[in-house]
Amino acid sequence: MPKRRKPKEHTFSQDPAVPANEAIKQDPTDSERAANGQPIAGEEPEAGEALGGGAIVEPPEQAVQRLTGEVETLKDRYLRLAADFDNFKKRMVRERSEARSRAQAEVIANSLDALDDLGRVTSLDPSSVSVGDVLSGVQLVERKLLRELESAGLRRVGQVGDGFDPNLHEAVGALPAQTPEDDGTVAAVLQIGYQFGNALLRPARVHVNVAPEGEADVGMGEEART
Repeated sequence: MPKRRKPKEHTFSQDPAVPANEAIKQDPTDSERAANGQPIAGEEPEAGEALGGGAIVEPPEQAVQRLTGEVETLKDRYLRLAADFDNFKKRMVRERSEARSRAQAEVIANSLDALDDLGRVTSLDPSSVSVGDVLSGVQLVERKLLRELESAGLRRVGQVGDGFDPNLHEAVGALPAQTPEDDGTVAAVLQIGYQFGNALLRPARVHVNVAPEGEADVGMGEEART
């Protein structure tokens, strides 16, 4: 009797790069997923249930409650900051006003001596003093008062011979210049101007020297005149 051949065993071709002793990895079964705490395929994790890796899904109600609390905290912080800034602005306005009042009071206090001297001059008996004495007293008061104001930052502008500056002077008339060099300078001061710091309180009203027509071109050459 002929011998029966053994059926050939089916073998799987193996990639030569993969070690022969390495087991073929397969997807975990549902029981293995459940044992490892992983969700079973086709099932969604319930709210608050731990997922793989320790992540927890927050229930919607808790998320809304948490976000609402954060919004209320930020709103309260904003209102506090707005109130603090408003108080800061009011305090700065009050302090600025108080500083201005103190500066004005200091200037007035330093001018009281000059005011007292002026009162002494005006109380003189006209029959017992001369006009020269009265004039000397008034000039003394003027110098003292001007000295106190200049120490506070006041400056007089407008002197004869100064170059005309439209930023400081107001020209109300013109006079013929005696020399070409006098052209454009202050010829006469009708009213003194005053400047406090960088602020012009009042421009000086002046007459300006103006060279007669033709004399201003002396020394400029034929090309400049044409």
